[in-house]
Formats: sequence, structure tokens, C-alpha cells
Amino acid sequence: MVHLVGSLRKELADCLSTSKVLVVGAGGIGCELLKNLVLTGFKNIEVIDLDTIDVSNLNRQFLFQKKHVGKSKAQVAKESALQFCPSANITAYHDSIMNPDYNVEFFRKFVLVMNALDNRAARNHVNRMCLAADIPLIESGTAGYLGQVTVIKKGMTECYECQPKPTQKTFPGCTIRNTPSEPIHCIVWAKYLFNQLFGEEDADQEVSPDTADPEAAWNPEETAARATASEKDGDIKRISTKEWARSTGYDPIKLFNKLFKDDIMYLLTMDKLWKKRKAPIPLDWQQLENSECPHEETPGLGLKDQQVLGVWGYCKLFQQSVETLRSQLQEKGEGAELVWDKDDPPAMDFVTSAANLRMHIFSMNMKSRFDVKSMAGNIIPAIATTNAVIAGLIVLEGLKILSGELESCRTIFLNKCPNLRKKLLVPCVLDPPSANCYVCASKPEVTVKLNVHKTAVLTLQDRILKERFGMVAPDVQIEDGKGTILISSEEGETEANNSKFLGDFGIRNGSRLQADDFLQDYTLLITVLHTEELERDVEFEVVGEAPDKAPPPQSNKEEVNSITNGNKDSAQPSTSSKAPSEDDDIMIVDSDEDEGASSSAAVAAAVGTKRKHSDAGTGETSTKRPRTDQSSAAAAPTDDDDDIIALD
Repeated sequence: MVHLVGSLRKELADCLSTSKVLVVGAGGIGCELLKNLVLTGFKNIEVIDLDTIDVSNLNRQFLFQKKHVGKSKAQVAKESALQFCPSANITAYHDSIMNPDYNVEFFRKFVLVMNALDNRAARNHVNRMCLAADIPLIESGTAGYLGQVTVIKKGMTECYECQPKPTQKTFPGCTIRNTPSEPIHCIVWAKYLFNQLFGEEDADQEVSPDTADPEAAWNPEETAARATASEKDGDIKRISTKEWARSTGYDPIKLFNKLFKDDIMYLLTMDKLWKKRKAPIPLDWQQLENSECPHEETPGLGLKDQQVLGVWGYCKLFQQSVETLRSQLQEKGEGAELVWDKDDPPAMDFVTSAANLRMHIFSMNMKSRFDVKSMAGNIIPAIATTNAVIAGLIVLEGLKILSGELESCRTIFLNKCPNLRKKLLVPCVLDPPSANCYVCASKPEVTVKLNVHKTAVLTLQDRILKERFGMVAPDVQIEDGKGTILISSEEGETEANNSKFLGDFGIRNGSRLQADDFLQDYTLLITVLHTEELERDVEFEVVGEAPDKAPPPQSNKEEVNSITNGNKDSAQPSTSSKAPSEDDDIMIVDSDEDEGASSSAAVAAAVGTKRKHSDAGTGETSTKRPRTDQSSAAAAPTDDDDDIIALD
């Protein structure tokens, strides 16, 4: 007769009480997961999260209360979970999992790692650390009513990076600065403007008219005289937007006239841009004030955040937000910078007003604060019940792993609508590792197409190795027979190389580079393919990847039995992605919170196909072969919109 401890076999219950597990992320999924773990019988748990508690978390992250706002999520989650089970041994870290302190030896302490993250970079990193430590990883995520869970085990299953992820959706600079045609273009512009005025300036996020726009093909010398707005305070030719704003004392009316009158009039001088487009219509504060001010706008019906104001209403909101943000900067002192956060009311008011004024100028329908926030934060509203279901599935998969039944683990998708078999939970057999994966293959290799005469060493380090290939502290050696060190992770050793081009070091078509990340215990061989024909604004291409295109259909494995509590054919990891915010936890492995994700993955495909999973973080969809399609949204150690994880 089987001896039970609660609902578990005694052997399994004893295993839980002695096994040490790591939970990465303490947001929407993380809170539910931590509570489930202690109530299931896990006694040795470590939890890590970089984020602090925001009031917007309280509607679904039930380990937190109003009195906890501003405190560490990991620490408060620990204290709350201990109230369920005082005998549990929980260690909390208010830190980033990407900190070098959490090395391979740290990961080897655990028998199981569970992700409740919100950004792709953190997910990639944890994936590599678990591969290096040979520890099973459970990925998870939610987006609205959708959720996903999957298991990753070195040598047995696909890793998080086996399938190419769609790159984050970006827009050409000239579109953002000169010819916006969709509300999202104006919202991106407004977020750039916030950073240029109040945050960390970035040359790639310039908001002034782009005089190098190839479509304009104009001669500034000949047309400058036609720009009637060249007053000193509104001079669009100033080098630094922030420097100019400071010189005006952040005067909201001068800012308004520069951004929405002077810059627009300057754009109108670029004749060729408006031959096939409707030209923008500049706004003038004085004219608007004279015409609108006597007639106070009547508030609309419904919730305040869902109302669309008139032009003058957004002018006043712009003025108020600039004054508030100016005060915040002054309080922080000389040289201070603000960080944009969709949950910071003045910052959100600024982006809402600036974006809507620009929409009006370019003849687009204006959007409510709610809509702007959704697009600006890539938010998919988080549903507490979805988090609870996914957290439960994570524990069920964990029980299989600790029972030695890894072969029974599944990838499980939680759908919004039943599939043809009337199932909301759809388990799918795990895929084996991809032979072409540049992370978990026995000898990871990639080919990168770039122009060696235009690609700087710093671009190789930051944009290619860190951003594209997920390395944290890369070292690069040229395989030239001399072992030339191109990039060193030791501070100061190779900084002199940063501004030089790859061609300056003899790198040419066919050259090979060896990139090592000792923290991740990861080595990647890179073959350089020189080309002069990259598209405009494209710095490099990874040869052989087309993440935006779905692979050809393949026969689908039979859908596993319906999922029931404790059934071996239970849940599979989903990942959650958190844009600096909080839609938690869809393990769409690599998505953050984006509109569109909720609808794109709403229904699992009929028998033989799985749904496409939208990248919560980027709003893009990636389709794996039908049998293993997963969405991916990774969560960074923050969680507000946390946790959409799409395992693509």
C-alpha cells in the first residue's frame, strides 16, 4: 500500500522537503508559484527579483499589500510565504539574476530552477546558466487569458534559444522623426522625447526632423529661408535637445512651440515628403489658447483614463506634466536624470499628451491615456486567475522532474477558448534539442553578415554579442594564428579598440572569431561574412535565420491526454515577460506585454497545429513547427507587466 503524506507519496514528499529550488522572479506568476511551493511541501527555496513593489501590482500579486509598496518583491514575498508555512527555509535576493555573483556554481546548488521572468535577456541568461550547470529549468509566462509552461533539460529538450526569436519591432528613425503614419510612431517619438528632455540622452533616439532622410532629397541651404520658425528659443538646429530645454528653464510653452510648431514648419520645407502624403499641420500655443481657453472642455463619460481629450486638453496636460517633471529634476539636483515608467503618472501624462498632439498634427485619431499606456508599455492586461493556473502547472511539472519522470514532462498552453477537443489546457510533447542551436549545440557556431569596414568593435560587443547573442561579459579572440584579443571583459584592457573597425584588425570575409562568456560557461564561434549590401539602418544579419517566418508545416504529434491534476500529461513551461512593467508571466518565451499577444494566441490550432505565440515583449509572433510552437516573453527582474514569456 502506498504511504501518502497529504496528496503525495511519502518518498516524493520527503524529496520535496530536502530539495533546494530556485525561483527567478517574484511578480504575478512568482507570487502564486512561491505560495504553491510552500503549500505543496517544498522547504528549501531561494527567490530572486530585482524589482520593488508598485501599487499597480496589488491587483494580482497577492503576497503584497499596500503597506509593502516600495519594498523588495523578493523579500516581501518570502515573508508572506512564511506565514503559510513557518517551517520553510526561504532565502530572498533583491538583485538581478544576471549579477556575476550568481555563477554556475550558484546554480549547481539547486535541483530545479523555475522562471517567472519578464525580459528576454534574463531568460536567455538563466537558460544558459541552467545548461552550464546541467539543471532542469521550467519556463513560464502569461498574457491576459493565455499562458504557457515548458521544461528545458540539457541534452533532452530544446533550450529556450533553440528556435530563433523575432527581433524586437523597431521603426526607421526617419519615420519616427519625419513621417509618422500610425499612433505607435507618435508614441515611440514621445518616449524618445521624454529621454531627450528628462532622461539619459541617446543619439539613436533623436526627435528633431531628420535632414538626412533619403526620401526628402532636399537642399537645406535653399529651403531654410522658407522655414518661418527660426526664433532663438525655437531653433531646431541646436545640438542638444536637453541643453536647449535647460536654457529655456523647461518652459512648457516654449517647448510646445518648438516641438509642435517650429519643427513641423521645418518638416514642411522638405517638399518631397508631402507629395504623396497629407502634410502635417503645425500647432501654435497662443492661437489655441485664444480659441479654446474660453470654452472649457466638458469631461467625457466613462473612466478618466479611457477618455480622449481635445487638442487644448492635451496642451494643458503637456504643460502640467512638463512642470511636474521639471520639479522632479530640480529635486534630484544637478545632472540628475529621470527614468520613464508607465506607472509614473507625470511621465505617462507627458507621453500621452505629446503623442496625441503629434497624432493630431499628422491627421491621426487621438488615443486615450489607457490606449497610449498599453502601447507605450507593451501591456497585455494581467489576469490573476491565469497566473494561478500557470503557477499550478509549474509545480506539477516540477513534481514530475523530482519524481524522476522527465520523459513525462510536457509543454502546456493555456488557451482563451477551447480547441476542437474542447480543451483549454493543451499539452504537447517536448522537442529534442535543435542541431543548429547556437547555444546548446555541442559546438555552437553562427555566421554573421556585416560590413567589416563599417562595423566598429563596440558594435560587435554591444549590439551583436550582448544584445543579439545574449552574452553578459564577452571575450573575443581572432582565429588568425596569433590569438589576437579583440575584446576583453577585463575593464580597460581593450577599450582602445572600441572605435576601430573590424577591418582594421585584418578581419575580412571568412574570418572566424571565438567569443567566450566565462560567467555563462559559453563559447560561440562566429564566421564573418563581409558584404557591402546591407539594407539601410541594418548593421548586421545572422545568416540562416528567419524568425519572422513560420517553418513549413510538419506532422503534429498527437495531442497528449487531457490534463488533470497530477496527470503525467500535465502542464508545460510558459514564460513570462515583463516589460518594465507588469503583465506577467506568459512564458511566451520572449515576449513582454504587448497588445496583440492576447489575440494572436487566443485559440490553439485545430488538431495537428499549435497556435502562434506572440512575443509579449516585442509584439511580434514567432511560429515553431506545429508540435512545439511556443510564444516567448522573457521577464526581467522586474515585474509590473511582468511576465509574459513566450517560448518561441
